[in-house]
Order: sequence, then C-alpha cells, then structure tokens
Amino acid sequence: MGELGAFLKIDRLASVQRDPRERVSDYREFVTPVADAELQAQGARCMDCGVPFCHNGCPLGNLIPDWNDLVYRGRWKEAIAQLHATNNFPDFTGRACPAPCEPACVMEIREGEAVTIKQIEHAIIDHAWKEGWVKPQPPRIETGHRVAVIGSGPAGLAAAQQLRRAGHGVVIFERDEAPGGLLRFGIPDFKIEKTVVQRRVQQLIDEGVELRCGVDIGRDGPVTDLLKGFDATVLATGSRVPRDLPVEGRDLGGIHLAMDYLYQRNRWVAGQQGPEPTMPAPPRPSEPINASEKHVVVIGGGDTGADCVGNALREGAASVTQLELLPLPPPQRPDDRTPWPLWPDKFRLSYAMQEARELGRGEQDYSIATTHFIGAAGAVSGLCFSRAESTVPFAPVAGTERELRADLVLLAMGFLHPEPQLLDDLGVAKDPRGNVKTTPPYSTSVKGVFAAGDAHRGQSLIVWAINEGRQCARMVDRYLTGRSYSEPAHTGNVEPADEGPEGPPEHVSYGITTRD
Repeated sequence: MGELGAFLKIDRLASVQRDPRERVSDYREFVTPVADAELQAQGARCMDCGVPFCHNGCPLGNLIPDWNDLVYRGRWKEAIAQLHATNNFPDFTGRACPAPCEPACVMEIREGEAVTIKQIEHAIIDHAWKEGWVKPQPPRIETGHRVAVIGSGPAGLAAAQQLRRAGHGVVIFERDEAPGGLLRFGIPDFKIEKTVVQRRVQQLIDEGVELRCGVDIGRDGPVTDLLKGFDATVLATGSRVPRDLPVEGRDLGGIHLAMDYLYQRNRWVAGQQGPEPTMPAPPRPSEPINASEKHVVVIGGGDTGADCVGNALREGAASVTQLELLPLPPPQRPDDRTPWPLWPDKFRLSYAMQEARELGRGEQDYSIATTHFIGAAGAVSGLCFSRAESTVPFAPVAGTERELRADLVLLAMGFLHPEPQLLDDLGVAKDPRGNVKTTPPYSTSVKGVFAAGDAHRGQSLIVWAINEGRQCARMVDRYLTGRSYSEPAHTGNVEPADEGPEGPPEHVSYGITTRD
C-alpha cells in the first residue's frame, strides 16, 4: 500500500481551514480543499501494515488502505468505487464524521502521525462529483414490495437507498419541510453546506425513492392509516428527546434547548443562501432566539455545543462561554484508559472555540455544575455554578459557588432516547434506556417493523447511522424476499482478479453479526 517507506519521509498534513477571523463573517464551509499532489502524498503514507486497524475503527468497515493506495496512484475513479462499496454518503462522513478510523491507524501508535483518512475521503467524493462519476443507480428489477422509512437522517437515507437499489418501492416520511434530519437542520452550513445534502437527496429521487415531507407519522393521523399498504417499516427517527437541566429558574425566558436554536439558524441560512425547502416549515412552539450582542452561555461541551458557539459568534454575540460538567481531558492519549487503537479520551479544541479565542469573545471551562438560574422580569440574567466533583455524580463542591452573566442560555447536553409516541403507537418494545429493542438485529418486537440508527442504538455518530441503515436494509430485504441479501451495486473491486464473495464484507458490531 502506498509508497514503500513514505510514512518515514512525508509528514502528516492536517486539514486546511480558513482563518477563524475571516470565516465567522459567513456560513460557508471552513475546511478548504487540498491540492491533488498533496493528497497523493498523504495517500502514500498509508503503510502496508498487515492488519489495518483503521477497519476496526470505522463502523462502516471502509476499505481505507485500498482507496488510500488508489489516490496515491492517481486512480480516482477506482477510489470512489471502493469508497462507495461500503459508504453511501462519503460526502457526509468526509465532513461531519469525527473519523474514529484515524486514532485506530497503525501510524497513530506514534501519536499525531495517523494517515489523514478523513481528508482523503473528502477529496475522493468531491473529485467524483466534479467529474460526474456519481450517478443514480435505479434497480434492474422491481420486487413489488413496498417499504416505509420513517425519518430522513443518514440512517433513513442509507436504508432507503439500499432497499430501493434492491428493487423495493420505498417511501420516506419526514416531518420537517426537507429531508436530511440533523444533517440539514442541526449541523451548520459552515460544517456541511446543504447543497451537499440536497444533491444526495436528488440522487435518491432519481433512483425512484418517494419523499413525503411535512408528514409527522403518529400525529398527522393514525399510524395504521398512514402506513397502510406497506410490507415493512423502518424506524429511523433518531434520538431526539434532549437531556434537560431541571434546576431552579429553568422556566425563565432566554433558556433554550440547543436544537431549537440550531433549527432556527439553519432555516435562516437556507433562506439567505439556499437551498430553500419547497414547502413551509411546520409550526414550532419555540420563540425566536437571537444571540446578537448578548452574553451567551452554552451548557454542554460536545459537538452540538460547539455548533451553538459557532452560530452565536456569527450572529455577533458579545461573548460566548461554554461549560462542561465533566473534567478537562488530558492533552495526550491516556494509555491507561483508552490505549491505541481505542478512541482516545483527550482534549480537542473545537473549531468554534478556536474562533471564539481568536476573536477574544469566548472561553471554555470544565468541571462546572450549574446549580440554578437567576433572572429579572421573567428573563434569565445569569446562572450560579460550582466546581463539580471529578467522579459520578459530579456533585457541586461546597464553597466554590460563583455567578456568571447570561442573556441567553443554550442547553446542549445530549439526547436520551427517541421520542416515545410513535414507538408506543406501533407497540414496539423498548430497552431500559428507551431505545427501540431489536432481536434479532434491527428487527423489533412487531413483525415487519425494523429500526436503525440513533433510534436503535442511542445518540451516536453519523458513520454509525449509515452503517445501521445499510445493515437494517439487509434484514428488511431478507424478511421481504427470504433470500440472502446481494449487494445491488458494485462491490468496490477494481480488477476481475479481485472478485470475491458477492457483496462487501459484513461488518460485526458489539458482538452481533448480521450473518444468518
């Protein structure tokens, strides 16, 4: 793989980003393309390591060394064939995935030296779109079966595409005015522009997938009526019940859940730079949220919190403070807790906090427990907090109480489980965490009803969602046809001599295999 010994001669090239002071003035993607020659050099660094642990780090089982080598050799069209063999939407993962494959890279045994897998993946798919290699792949046969997919996030889109390419009629139901789920309404355009999502949606439409937006299954009519005529149903509704902060003063004005804010910002950006949905947004109970010239506090240190910080800065917030309950992670991989090739529990400065620091308008703190909110005239004016203990339950430490000014508070503390109403209406069993219980894999307690993505596994990564959508499609196809699932498109093999068993390797996750 790659150039013999190149990993000893060529340094890792980190992703190239626009200057933080410049990019906060717009909503365009801040990661910039890298020249082909540089990418080929990075592909050359992929060593013939014998056991490619990057496969273990990637939930999709991406054929990473193969397409790294193809990029090194300038064989871009074959590289996209390999990439599409395991991943329906590398344009999504190349932008929004945290790349667990890179910490698992053998090169990462020497911390900070991993092959730039995500950067190469991003380049391959952008190259493919530019050259016109990404085309609709309608099925060669029609099975006559119809499948309803509820939810159009990455899990739902992946399941729908795989099922359609296998010849089934597929209808996606989406309660919002446009498909994409949190890809469209949660993640900001400066991380993934919505034209990237829309072109994939159009590919599904061109393959024969039917989209019904603005339909909230379970609320817009009886579930049995809305799903009448379908032979199977896939639940891909995500994990959308947020973790709240039930402390004194929570009911004050100006305290909002992160997704209420991010949905508003993404809809505003769509109106400014497109693509605008073709139908109006459903009515929302939340009041308008504006961060302009306000002192903003974001509670939650994850990606959702960072996206709130990035949006608030672009709105012109006076200051942004991000608070995290957990302790500050160490600067390097802690081998005693997360040894290679596990995902390292270490500090990573987010893109948003980098922007805040460059502008001198933000800070971040760890081990902070918010005890109550204070306000005036019904609106929040600040919060009281204490240092938190370093172990569960992270209780406030007596004698460390302080106050922090806050004109706007955004709660970004993650999600608990899928919204229960639809699950209860369908009668599907739930696990102790409130997620859809599936036994065998992806099959719910109700015959013909399946589940994938966050609704099934809980809040997780986009790469897991796509994997679950693909594997769920296998189970649905087997249920409908009684046959072993055969990959409807190419397998990624680029030479006849490379041909092996039909379809890509089946990925094993958390001790459960999808084999019969």
